[in-house]
Amino acid sequence: MSVLERFKLTGKRLFITGGSRGLGREMALTCAEAGADVALVGRDPESLDRTVADIRALGRTALPIRADVANPAECEEACRRALAEFGPIDILINNAGGRRVPLSVQEMPLETWLELMDLNLTSVFLCTKLIGGPMVERGQGGRIINVASINALVAGRKIGGRHYEAAKAAVVQFTRAVAADWAPAGVTANVILPGGFMTEPNRRWKETRPEVIEEFERQIPMGRFGSPEDLGPLAVYLASDASRYMTGASLVIDGGYTLW
Repeated sequence: MSVLERFKLTGKRLFITGGSRGLGREMALTCAEAGADVALVGRDPESLDRTVADIRALGRTALPIRADVANPAECEEACRRALAEFGPIDILINNAGGRRVPLSVQEMPLETWLELMDLNLTSVFLCTKLIGGPMVERGQGGRIINVASINALVAGRKIGGRHYEAAKAAVVQFTRAVAADWAPAGVTANVILPGGFMTEPNRRWKETRPEVIEEFERQIPMGRFGSPEDLGPLAVYLASDASRYMTGASLVIDGGYTLW
């Protein structure tokens, strides 16, 4: 097998949360371009329909699942539907997440904390259990890619919402533990830690809190935010046979932000 053939995802099936917009959309499209069929979960019907149409235009099968994975019941139902209508699934990307509410620790209500921990952490557990578990049972290997954040390593500057740092750090260690458990079954688990990417949420931050975005960008050695398409090839690598000997790894992609 040639080196480029090892990156192909032909015949593979991907399940991705938060797959209709931003980094999730780019990873879904890039994996589809590499040959994967895609079941994608998202909250917004319009962006789901648009991404599904783009995947199908690449000649791949796409299954849209409208759900908010911050709601554990909806998250579980999305997984079960994908398995029933689309399975077996070879690749899982737990991408959904976000800060959403930038409240300080002293201002944050417990119910808000719990809801956002469900979004950023519980959804990763549920999808790993319900989608990744069958990979182990089949005994044919599989790929799990969790999307954390550089805020698992460093605190965001001048912004509240520390549920995000807490959850993303937990995602990193959860990934490492699952990687150790499931390595004998040939199921790899790795985590991507993106830095600043100019996605829709950050575009909104730029409008409402421009000083936060401007200071962040000044701290990036490369001098700019990443574009979503910068992340797609990394997802293909982790989803493919090219990364078959990598598991439990944390891959930072941040333009050098965490170097200083």
